Amino acid sequence: MFIGLDLGTSSIKAILVDREERTIAAASERLAIQRPGPGRSEQDPEAWWQASVACLDRLTAAAPWAMASVTGIGLSGQMHGAVLLDAEGVVLRPAILWNDGRAYAECRELEAAFPALRRVSGNMAMPGFTAPKLLWVRRHEPEFFQAIARVLLPKAYLRWRLSGTFLEDMSDASGTLWLDVAARGWSDEVLAATGLSRAHMPDLVEGTAPAGRLRPELARRWGMASAPILAGGAGDNAASAVGLGAVEPGSAFLSLGTSGVLWVTTDRMRPNPEAAVHAFCHAIPGRWHQMGVILSAGDALAWLASVLGSHEAELLAPLGQGPPTAGRVVFLPYLGGERTPHNNPELRGLFTGLSHATDRTALVQAVLEGVAYAFRDCLMALEAAGTRGAAADVVGGGARSRAWVAILANVLGLPLRRVQDSEAGAAIGAARLGRLAATGEEVTSVCRRPLVIEEIEPDPATTETYAEGYARYRAAYAAA
Repeated sequence: MFIGLDLGTSSIKAILVDREERTIAAASERLAIQRPGPGRSEQDPEAWWQASVACLDRLTAAAPWAMASVTGIGLSGQMHGAVLLDAEGVVLRPAILWNDGRAYAECRELEAAFPALRRVSGNMAMPGFTAPKLLWVRRHEPEFFQAIARVLLPKAYLRWRLSGTFLEDMSDASGTLWLDVAARGWSDEVLAATGLSRAHMPDLVEGTAPAGRLRPELARRWGMASAPILAGGAGDNAASAVGLGAVEPGSAFLSLGTSGVLWVTTDRMRPNPEAAVHAFCHAIPGRWHQMGVILSAGDALAWLASVLGSHEAELLAPLGQGPPTAGRVVFLPYLGGERTPHNNPELRGLFTGLSHATDRTALVQAVLEGVAYAFRDCLMALEAAGTRGAAADVVGGGARSRAWVAILANVLGLPLRRVQDSEAGAAIGAARLGRLAATGEEVTSVCRRPLVIEEIEPDPATTETYAEGYARYRAAYAAA
């Protein structure tokens, strides 16, 4: 038996699976986000821990016989968050999250202090990444900075609570800017540019490698016959890739979660930092990936639903299988800034083309299309770096909407596949990594592709109208 524990932004998910990947039990707990100021986003790491314990307690209550035979645990986590510990292991302040934009000025400072940053890290400095956050803390909260003994990413904090080890995997470490992504090791030069050293960092392991064992007292709490091995694990998107079997070069997926990701697996680092493409290590040894990232995907639809006082499913229902033509209303989905390709946390959303005829359904269609056009920006940035997938799986909560997937297929000009268990991809990927660490099996024998529910091909006539819609979208951005 194997457990996947996925630390997301809005919830913790845990899944217990057997060797045939049948789900024996699953649990989730909601998480709250604190926003202490404009563009700021924080969470209490203790809340992550309490939610994780609650999920694992529920798995035990549901299937104690299965928990007794667990041999591997994999962790997946939201990336980039800064968890600061003092020498006693006390959390110094709330974790600054991936979607926090306060460190914009510090990004310019870091690139000026270390001009080779983009060459070493493969990425431009963005306020969501971890290193600029530490520069912000050094400037604005020097008492906390001076007390830092360890800097951990969110899932590394959970690993420490679960096992007592300070370890991180390559995929998650790639999102800090402290990693030499091609060499798969910490960069002393980038660390020094932020006033830190390797002593502040966890040791590095591959996502498939053993990375500690569960504390004996926790193994007893959950009725396990012996303390399971913890895997190196993965950042959330790399875990989704493992869950989707996207481990060979050219395999691709599109994630419609709170944020949005367009992922392509590569056999080497292929950077395009000028267009804010993320070039990171995969959780699989000898693999890398490119990502285009947008900050508001499902979050944009959730925002509209809250404004209109409706449920998302009610808003989507009138669109049926997908609109036959692009709408005239244009929406820029930059509710909290944007990454690819703009790298601007101060961008904000916008509706244009409103008229007396605009109704609720037209606004919903505009939001779905605006997110799709943002993904088109990501696709073009990846193509500029020499990468294009032939087709992509679609995962995340937005994948439930056939209409949204059809819009995306027509905007991107790519066949898109809706797959089974699309919302549990990161947790399944984490469980697979736990299995690989515990058994030493071959990656390709474990990381199989999911069952395809439906493949949606672009419709040439509709694609043509969306090319015109994308032009209107780009014009609206230029005029904003």
